[in-house]
Amino acid sequence: MSPAQSHAKAGVGNGSWAKGSTVRSTIEYLETRFGAETVKRILDTLPAGVRRALHDVGPTEEVAYPRLVALWTASDAAIAATVPGWAYESGAYSIDSVGVQLYGGILRKATPQAFLTQSVSLFRLYYHPGDMEVVEDEQQRAVLRLVGFEPVTSLFCARQTGGLRRAIEIAGGGAARTRHVRCSIEGDAFCEWELHWQLDTAKSTTL
Repeated sequence: MSPAQSHAKAGVGNGSWAKGSTVRSTIEYLETRFGAETVKRILDTLPAGVRRALHDVGPTEEVAYPRLVALWTASDAAIAATVPGWAYESGAYSIDSVGVQLYGGILRKATPQAFLTQSVSLFRLYYHPGDMEVVEDEQQRAVLRLVGFEPVTSLFCARQTGGLRRAIEIAGGGAARTRHVRCSIEGDAFCEWELHWQLDTAKSTTL
């Protein structure tokens, strides 16, 4: 059993919600990467009620977060042995596909700082309650902290890591790198991500 599976608590009714776009982008990624048959096998492992809820939810509707966790956990059980970084890939795919379609104006900024410090929170367009707050802000570096939201599974953390890297790239950051430096699943008080990037005028700078 992978660490992600051992930490997942898909049945926890923690009052958290996710936008249907998180479900749709996960399934689209799985279909693109692994094929429709693999997706069918994954979905068939879920309870009928969960399958129906995931199938019926629209991109801008809400789904109970534990049902999304159930989808991620079932996916991890099916494919992590061959592609351990699938959740990271899935996060980047989500930003590239549904994220750009629905929230292109929020993602496409002149600089990563403009994206990270804007008044509209990208996180809150995907999940609630909670937010992703900027706790350190430098010219080519930032630290984000997750507040008020229980990740439940490390698959969420991996997905955020991939999604943040892609979001920084879309916002004009070259050579973008993201690291999940603190994790509440692993016993830290909160989750934090450290982001590094280069600006167009400083691509030769070594981070």
